[in-house]
Amino acid sequence: MQNVLIQAFGLLVAAVIFVWFFKRIGLPPILAYLATGLLAGSHGIGWMAQSHEMHFVAELGIVFLLFSLGLEFSVPRLMAMRNIVFGLGSLQVVITSLVFMLILLLLEYSLLNSFTIASLMALSSTAVVVKLLKESGELNQRRGQLAIGVLLFQDIAVVPLLIIYPLLAQSGSDEIVGALAFALTKGAFVCILLWAIGKWVLPKVFREIALVRTDELFVLTTLLVALFAAGLTYLFGLSMALGAFLAGMMLGESQYRHQLEADIRPFRDILMGLFFVTVGMQLDILYVLQSWYWIIAVLVGLLFFKIAVLAISAQLIGERKQDAVAAGIMLWQMGEFGFVLIALASQHLLISSEQASFLIAVGVLSMALTPYLIEKTPVLLKRLGLLSQPGQYWQQPANSSPLYHNHVVICGFSRVGQTIARFLKPEAIDYVAIESNPILLQEAKAAGEPIIFGHVKQKDILKSAGVERARLVIITFTDFEQTQVVVDAIKQIAPTVKILVRMRDDSQLETLKELGVTEVVPETLEASLMLVSHVLYMSGVPMTRIIRRVSKERRNRYQFLNGFFTGDKLDSEESSSDRLEYLHVIALPEHAFAVNHMISELKLEQRRVSVRALRRQDREIESPSEQTVLLAGDILVLQGKPRRVERVERFLLDGLE
Repeated sequence: MQNVLIQAFGLLVAAVIFVWFFKRIGLPPILAYLATGLLAGSHGIGWMAQSHEMHFVAELGIVFLLFSLGLEFSVPRLMAMRNIVFGLGSLQVVITSLVFMLILLLLEYSLLNSFTIASLMALSSTAVVVKLLKESGELNQRRGQLAIGVLLFQDIAVVPLLIIYPLLAQSGSDEIVGALAFALTKGAFVCILLWAIGKWVLPKVFREIALVRTDELFVLTTLLVALFAAGLTYLFGLSMALGAFLAGMMLGESQYRHQLEADIRPFRDILMGLFFVTVGMQLDILYVLQSWYWIIAVLVGLLFFKIAVLAISAQLIGERKQDAVAAGIMLWQMGEFGFVLIALASQHLLISSEQASFLIAVGVLSMALTPYLIEKTPVLLKRLGLLSQPGQYWQQPANSSPLYHNHVVICGFSRVGQTIARFLKPEAIDYVAIESNPILLQEAKAAGEPIIFGHVKQKDILKSAGVERARLVIITFTDFEQTQVVVDAIKQIAPTVKILVRMRDDSQLETLKELGVTEVVPETLEASLMLVSHVLYMSGVPMTRIIRRVSKERRNRYQFLNGFFTGDKLDSEESSSDRLEYLHVIALPEHAFAVNHMISELKLEQRRVSVRALRRQDREIESPSEQTVLLAGDILVLQGKPRRVERVERFLLDGLE
């Protein structure tokens, strides 16, 4: 036990140092994990011994990775990609395998040997490509979708290969067709079963879990669902990663998608790091040095050939040349399932031990070079004459995903959050709310509110709401401890964004200011000011004097309201006429007097009230024309003095003068 703890501690120390160093010199963490495995493995210092249990735990990283990938998809979206998955994917696998097999036959390899090596070299690394796409935000770009579609078909193709390899080693090869048919039947059954569970069972389960409002239970349920789906497909002889992807895809359309991804991410990233460590352990550096010229030759051939096959195949189905080549650069390497197939082929003597070592070296080095090549893809495309402005092309956002910009993020959508949203709408200020109450979330979504499910203290949820591009973040709950955590998470993502916080009182004012909060609104102060206003008004104090005193108090309390309330001039009639006008929102019900009347017919200008804006079916109309006919359901923004606006409201609704 003590030896295991020492090994784990040494592995963590090496991983931390390597990840820190590689990030400092601008290299991706994947290479750091590969270097850690190379150092720790039997071909390096050798303090870590590979074990079946370690490989199994590492494979869970791929399971969680495919589960989070499935959350990005949905059944309609996958059906829309069927030409990529089954068209481009099958072309890439079949053509690559046939050409490599022909080359190996010409080099006088046996038929079985050639087929085995060619088929596993046709596969690419889902772990490397998907992780890099998610980190760079290119998952929804067309080049990313091409790569994902091909990878999905490759993962499906692994299943028959796992069946064919053992049968090829036996004399009774006639059983291949029957075994494949049986495997496909099992695959179809488990896919239908997972689809049914994901469509009818999981949404109800997560709704009940969300109602409990316990973070730990939600995380545990997420892990349970991912592992259950992976285990189910594994029991049916299919890939665990395929089952996790299907489960994620079934939940991809649910309102809990963002929270599920945020919960699974820490486990996914840690286990993915362990997976790449185990890959690095398989590299024999001495063998690489002895056969470096052959390994380099195969890497170069693999690079150019797989890019050419994918680029030509993608263009045949109508894709742009730059997207086709970019997808080819992403998928040129050997994949992690290749290592599984190498072990299986070695076990059944389909390849020799020397060939296995050579293929492992090619696989590890190709995976290690992939992050660098993907990063340099815009430059490579520009040199090939396929891209004139690589920066503009590469940063183009995908049309399929909403991109919030210069908006307001409302943390918590209870009564306070809804009131804020109600005031933002007439001003045409975009906003997005974050709420963890599933019932409130469902009602708000049904009303068309821009809202996502999640806990605001998690950075992934804040990123989903576009905090780094927001003009303001509003925290509507009053729990000080939770507010500290949320403010810290916001500042890590968007250090310069303004934060407005609601508190019960101002006892924690200085602490929140030190954390980076822009303004704190204490409920007790606002309640007392409103109460005093009513007391003074009912005691006969003039309204202008009340407004001046309340404005002075607010001006002394809130630095951002300085200059907004100039109550010193409210005694004059002219200033009173200007300053006391306000905006008022009114919705026209079906039987309102103003319905089916033109604005000009209502003669609102004679009542000294104007229509500032009109909202109709989620469309904002600034300063509508006098000839505009009002309809039931229209929302009017009126401007004028309070008493005049009140009279106009009665007139518009009931026709009363």
